[in-house]
Amino acid sequence: MKQTISFVTLGVADLKQSRRFYQALGWQESSGSQEEVAFFQVGSIAFALFGRESLADDANISSEGSSFPGFSLAHNVASEQDVDTTLLEAVSAGGKLIRSGEKAAWGGFRGYFADPDGFLWEVCFNPFFPLDQHGFVQLPK
Repeated sequence: MKQTISFVTLGVADLKQSRRFYQALGWQESSGSQEEVAFFQVGSIAFALFGRESLADDANISSEGSSFPGFSLAHNVASEQDVDTTLLEAVSAGGKLIRSGEKAAWGGFRGYFADPDGFLWEVCFNPFFPLDQHGFVQLPK
């Protein structure tokens, strides 16, 4: 697994309120945002706001109790095959497979693993957000 973080995604209670907050701070939303998710380019990584329940559902875990930290880190890769390869690497290194690589409803391919402390990592191929020559996500303006 390449040593990069592509996204930090917060699972928020009220997406509209969180959007207004970050916009009030002067953050510019990417045109790649949608009604159910907000994206912001923050240097070499991307920052996302997603409903808490939706984020837990995307990882295929329960949002109840202390097993869900309310955020995930993402590692974007160049292909669907790279998703599966990276998930295997994470499990071989001692991580726990949470969700196998599979097509996502929005058109990408993703899976999840947890590190030894239970922090969620999404491994994602997103054909709509290309990687630059360094492997960093490039959100549309």
